[in-house]
Amino acid sequence: MGKRTNVLAPERDRHSAPPTTRERVSLGSVANQRTIDLNADAGESFGPWRMGADEDLLPVLSSVNIACGFHAGDPVTMRRTVQLAHEHGVAIGAHPGYPDTVGFGRRDLAMCPDEVHAAVLYQLGALSAFLRPEGAQLHHVKPHGALHHRIALDADAADAVARAVHDADPDVPLVVLAGPAGRLMRAAAARFGVRTVGEGFPDRAYLADGELAPRSSAGAVLDDPERIAERALWMVLGGEVQAVDGSTVPLQVETVCVHGDGPVAARAARAIRAALQAVGIEVAAYA
Repeated sequence: MGKRTNVLAPERDRHSAPPTTRERVSLGSVANQRTIDLNADAGESFGPWRMGADEDLLPVLSSVNIACGFHAGDPVTMRRTVQLAHEHGVAIGAHPGYPDTVGFGRRDLAMCPDEVHAAVLYQLGALSAFLRPEGAQLHHVKPHGALHHRIALDADAADAVARAVHDADPDVPLVVLAGPAGRLMRAAAARFGVRTVGEGFPDRAYLADGELAPRSSAGAVLDDPERIAERALWMVLGGEVQAVDGSTVPLQVETVCVHGDGPVAARAARAIRAALQAVGIEVAAYA
C-alpha cells in the first residue's frame, strides 16, 4: 500500500487537500480493477515519411489503433503494422480519420453525415482486408483526431460513426472519450447497439468539461514518461483526472492511450505498464 501511495503522491499534492472517502476506497480497491488495456496509435507512416517508432512501441501494448490510409498510413504500412501487431499478440483496432493526410487528420472538415459514414465504413473495410490473411479479427474502432473531437460535439456525426461501426460489425466496440465529454458518442452507440469503451489520455491535458485541451495551448501534450504514468494510475485507480484549471474530471476508463506520434511514446508506454503492474493491475486487451 505504501508503494501505491508514493506513486500517486505527486498527483495528490496538486489537489492540496486530503483524499476523500471515495478516493480512499477507490485507491484501496485494486482487486476490483484487475486489468486495464494499454493502447496507442500506430501505422501512421506514409511512403518514405516515417511517423512514430512502431517497432519499439507495439511490444509494450495490449491493443493498437492502426491508421487506415485517410489521415495517415498507406497499404504497405497498414499490412506491415497488422503483421507486427499480430506477431506480438496485440489486439488490432481501426483508427479511421478524415481524408486529410496533409493536416494529419487534425483539421475539421465540412463533411455531411453520409460522407462521414461512408468514409469510416470504407476505412474499416480496408483494414479488415489486411486482417484476414493474418487470421486476425478487428478488435475495436477508435476515431482519430478532428473526427474524434467532432463526434463528441455533433450528434449527427456521432450517429454516422456509430452506424458505420454497426454496419461493419455490430460486435466490435467503439472507443470513446471517458467521462462527460463522451456522453454524446455513448448515446449514439447505444442507438445502434454498439458497445463503447471509455478511454483516458494520460499524455494529454484536459479541460474542465472533459475534452482534451487544444494542442495549440501550452502544456497540452505531456512529455515526461513518469508524469504520464502517474496520471494513468490516477485515472485507473482514482477514477478522475486533473484539468488545467485545477478541477477534477470523473473518468471511468477501460483503456489508456499513448499517442504513438509523440517522441517519448515507447518510454511512456513502458512507464505506464510498469506502474500498473506494480500495483497489481494486469495490462491486457478488453474482451
